Amino acid sequence: MTWRSLSWHVNGVTLWPKPVAANLEWESTRWKQPQSDKILVHRTCSIRRATMDDSDGILSCLRAAFERYESSYTRGAYEDTVLTAKSLQKRLGLMSILVAISAAGEIVGTIAYHTVSPDEGHLRGMAVRPEWHGTGMAPALLQAAETELRKKQCKRITLDTTDPLRRAVRFYEKRGFTKSGRESDLFGMRLYEYVKPL
Repeated sequence: MTWRSLSWHVNGVTLWPKPVAANLEWESTRWKQPQSDKILVHRTCSIRRATMDDSDGILSCLRAAFERYESSYTRGAYEDTVLTAKSLQKRLGLMSILVAISAAGEIVGTIAYHTVSPDEGHLRGMAVRPEWHGTGMAPALLQAAETELRKKQCKRITLDTTDPLRRAVRFYEKRGFTKSGRESDLFGMRLYEYVKPL
């Protein structure tokens, strides 16, 4: 079997995933591979800062990523998660949003971040289209956001998540996030804060 690596281009720098043996995430990945071909599909993406022109693609990505959880959310919490054109415009004004763009020009992943104090960064709205799960896209987006927050001298990162997102919780815990014990309310759903030192 011939293996091709995935790579991402972030601000002109090419990022390569760690070798399989050194990264359990890669070992447990379910690759989408044509049965007639023994070569893994090569996917290259670029990650860049979003603009207002990316609004439709971001909204489409968020809906694709969270639609299977809609019945587990309250109406208000779901709309706050997948956003509307108006709430996305507001978020673009308050936060930096990164988008992952496929070779075909489609937004396949997104993450938002901002500083909430001189030493704390906060993540919000991380999403990857389901067909891109297991490709390393989520770790690349998280790494890009963490890099930007380090540049801002942040000493820790926080994020909030909900009970239905168990897969996301496992993903964050594997990457150094731990439950802080702080809880809040999101339109009738419990939000649990996770924190990671930088």
